[in-house]
Amino acid sequence: MNAISDIMFWISTGLLVPVIVLLILLFFRSLLLVGSFFGQYVSIRKTDKLIREQMETLHVDNIDHFGSKLPEKSSSLVVMFMKRILAEQGNKAQVQRLLANFEIAADKDLATSKTLTKLGPILGLMGTLIPMGPALVGLSTGDIASMAYNMQVAFATTVIGLVAGAIGFLTQQVKQRWYLQDMTNLECLVEVLNEKNERK
Repeated sequence: MNAISDIMFWISTGLLVPVIVLLILLFFRSLLLVGSFFGQYVSIRKTDKLIREQMETLHVDNIDHFGSKLPEKSSSLVVMFMKRILAEQGNKAQVQRLLANFEIAADKDLATSKTLTKLGPILGLMGTLIPMGPALVGLSTGDIASMAYNMQVAFATTVIGLVAGAIGFLTQQVKQRWYLQDMTNLECLVEVLNEKNERK
């Protein structure tokens, strides 16, 4: 039994370095996510008001002028897909494919936030528990310096993991609301286009 316990202890101790490396990578990825999230927010602020005004007055009679009122140069995903849908308005199958592609693109953009939300706390917990074994060994042998170092590692990994997870969770919640609104606007646009085609 002691041999099995020793093997498990060696395995868990050996995992500490990979866990710390992954946590550092996740933390830097979360910082990059904050930067891209801010850029996306600025872009949405520029286009949201215009799109909302156009969607509120959207009707079969003015659908032909809708495309010309969209921003010429915009990095917004919904504006890009609106232009594609307007270009394919006569092809119902292609329009449905574009709607599905928008959902895929939105889910792809949310993937980083979801990963941080799940992996951050998991790796933080692993980084907390792994050094506790050596810390307890240090406590039992009277090696206070070793115990203090391992406890410091445990606390640091917990904080980094929680910060990465919190950034992922917050950005995921906000982006999901953005994409839900965008999907609603795209579906409304498609319905108006279908109504226009039925009148012909």
